[in-house]
Amino acid sequence: MKIAYKFMKEALKEAEKAYQKNEVPIGCVIVCGNKIIAKAHNLRETKNSTLAHAELLAIKKANEKLNSWRLEDCDIYVTLEPCPMCAGAIIQARMRKLYFSTRDFKSGAFGGVFNLNAEKLNHTLEIDCGILKDESEQLLKKFFTDLRTK
Repeated sequence: MKIAYKFMKEALKEAEKAYQKNEVPIGCVIVCGNKIIAKAHNLRETKNSTLAHAELLAIKKANEKLNSWRLEDCDIYVTLEPCPMCAGAIIQARMRKLYFSTRDFKSGAFGGVFNLNAEKLNHTLEIDCGILKDESEQLLKKFFTDLRTK
């Protein structure tokens, strides 16, 4: 489990980068063979793109790195439970395992609102929730508090 904390800390660093850019602080890393092969953070505001979620940006980088759309030997670490769009992409990429810090009770698609992984799709993955939960939640709360005071 120590290794999972190491990679989630890296995802949290990505979330901090998003925070510094006035983006919702969500970070993501993708790991293959115990090495980070892709990392990204939320850039929706910066890129003015609905698709610029941390997970989608990291998946694109991992696809390019491995020269494959299949990421079946990869694990993904995200600081917030993925939304339906990202959940679909993670499943379609055939990822092995998803780790996320905290649930999203407004749009989480792996248990927060509903669980896409429980549907009869062509792939399911292992899920581990709660690693560095407090740190992730604190960063998100700080971002939204700052946003309200501006």
